[in-house]
Amino acid sequence: MPTGKVRFYDEEKGFGFITGDDGQDVFLHATALPAGTPAPKAGTRLEFGVAEGKRGLQALSVRVLQAPPSVAKRSRKPADDMAVIVEDLVKLLDDIGTDLRRGRYPSGSHGKKVAAVLRKVADDLDA
Repeated sequence: MPTGKVRFYDEEKGFGFITGDDGQDVFLHATALPAGTPAPKAGTRLEFGVAEGKRGLQALSVRVLQAPPSVAKRSRKPADDMAVIVEDLVKLLDDIGTDLRRGRYPSGSHGKKVAAVLRKVADDLDA
């Protein structure tokens, strides 16, 4: 099976491109990724099958071989700073929980902002 590295991947659009070890660009669609696999970051090494698609080569049956080295660990916030952020996040979620118990969901824009904060904090913790 061919191997290569993710050149870029747009999680919102659900596709990206792999640069194969032979130098060819291969289209990567979200449906080719294993179930439950997070979106691949640029530089992730993959093994994949290839099929000729409407617009060129397309990856099939992708398998992650090696994630790119994490730059995030070197640029992590100090633990004391993260403790304050997590405490503020708990207060925010507690307020949302109170509203939910009263039968009210947050507005769409507020919900999106909270979800973005949760993702960012999760990324910082997971780095």
